[in-house]
Amino acid sequence: MTVEFLAGASVLASAAIALFFLRFWRQTGDRFFALFAIAFFIFALNRTALTVLDDESEGRTLLYLARAGAFVLILLAIVDKNRVPAHR
Repeated sequence: MTVEFLAGASVLASAAIALFFLRFWRQTGDRFFALFAIAFFIFALNRTALTVLDDESEGRTLLYLARAGAFVLILLAIVDKNRVPAHR
């Protein structure tokens, strides 16, 4: 019971963070916020799917790859934001 509660709290927190970044993306149009919003939506969906699947499911590997993809999106957003423009 405690595990399901914590999983639900994690889904709620990830979704709230995604909506937070989505709001800033709509206000600024900055790609950084859009990538972070997508990553946190992936985290929310990932935690939901992991809670629904049983421990022996073959699909868990794909879910972990999706989570890794979300982390890559965050890294790309940071690198993109700190990139020096080619022309000055």
